[in-house]
Amino acid sequence: MASALEELQKDLEEVKVLLEKATRKRVRDALTAEKAKIETEIKNKMQQKSQRKAELLDSEKPAAVVAPITTGYTVKISNYGWDQSDKFVKIYITLTGVHQVPTENVQVHFTERSFDLLVKNLNGKSYSMIVNNLLKPISVEGSSKKVKTDTVLILCRKKAENTRWDYLTQVEKECKEKEKPSYDTETDPSEGLMNVLKKIYEDGDDDMKRTINKAWVESREKQAKGDTEF
Repeated sequence: MASALEELQKDLEEVKVLLEKATRKRVRDALTAEKAKIETEIKNKMQQKSQRKAELLDSEKPAAVVAPITTGYTVKISNYGWDQSDKFVKIYITLTGVHQVPTENVQVHFTERSFDLLVKNLNGKSYSMIVNNLLKPISVEGSSKKVKTDTVLILCRKKAENTRWDYLTQVEKECKEKEKPSYDTETDPSEGLMNVLKKIYEDGDDDMKRTINKAWVESREKQAKGDTEF
């Protein structure tokens, strides 16, 4: 079955043949008008056909693949420093270039006994730091962060102002206290001292051991002579 465009082209050819044979002016004018009309319809059909072909080609093109913005892997922050004032416990985290990332890329979430820091898309990586079991409660509303050159400063507002924190976390406190030598007040005080000296001796180097041995021998000699100093 012939298409509409093919039919119009056939009509045009026939009108051209008739126009060549026509001799009367009225007939020739009518044929000329018809010829122009058909040519216009053919032109329009061809434009529509070209447009549909272009649309078809566009639809067949593979969709452009947009590469997702990735932030690489997440680095856990373990190095930091801290100090305190009467009102705040201040935690300093050094991250090169952190002042150049958008403000919304540096996020800190506070609870009464913890905080977590997340820095997104810094040099193709993310950085996180989570601190739980703070030594004492903090004010969530009063705590905040500041971004300075290559540094994130976390400000934990003390709930109890003018109190000193000896440690940042409860876990750190417990670990430090376990390392301290224990003294039993119900036992002989000299036994506790002996335990301390024993630990120092076991942990010390050769020079420390020679020093302790020398002091021990001299103490024994003095005791034997009965002139031990009190």
